[in-house]
Amino acid sequence: MKPESKNIKEVLEKDILFIEGLNGCINCGTCTAICPAAKFFDYDPRQLMDTVQSMNNDELIELLKSDIIWYCGQCLSCKTRCPRNNVPGFIITALRRLSQDIGYFAQSAEGRKQLTVKRIVGENIIKYGYCVYIDEIELNGHPEQGPVWQWYKNNAASILKKLGANYKGSGEGTLREISESDLAELNSILKETGALEKFDNIERYCHED
Repeated sequence: MKPESKNIKEVLEKDILFIEGLNGCINCGTCTAICPAAKFFDYDPRQLMDTVQSMNNDELIELLKSDIIWYCGQCLSCKTRCPRNNVPGFIITALRRLSQDIGYFAQSAEGRKQLTVKRIVGENIIKYGYCVYIDEIELNGHPEQGPVWQWYKNNAASILKKLGANYKGSGEGTLREISESDLAELNSILKETGALEKFDNIERYCHED
């Protein structure tokens, strides 16, 4: 089925986070008032909830193609304040998942950043069993670390030992070597839950003409 022919409403209504996150928005704006992201971005959770609740297919498609759904930091402050127990953060997650599944995320600048996240965090998990792994963090990709980062990487073994880590060691401890059997089990979980398929989708959609 082509993305344009999908009934977005029907797909969303099968998502458990969408079901739990939308209980009848009264458009009071409390979520926007408490939202940290709304302070820094052109992002209004109240308006997003209004769009979603209207269930206009064309408007939902435009939302899935937009930067808007990628501004949320998933802090769930909205969950703690909504007088009707709506959770805009859950709705955002459902929208993001659908956008990834049908490729709309690749049509927005913020959405395309999923490719970087997949290649850094996702591939680190597959290869090492860690979301962030010191050997894979390069200074040119993370200038905010400053020049001390290269020194830290060059002396990681001795520094981490002093900090009590078990860098590339066996047994217990932070940054220990993850066994091949454990990595295989982790990859089986990623496959069974559909994460590996999502990784493949991110690569494919970001490279389609």
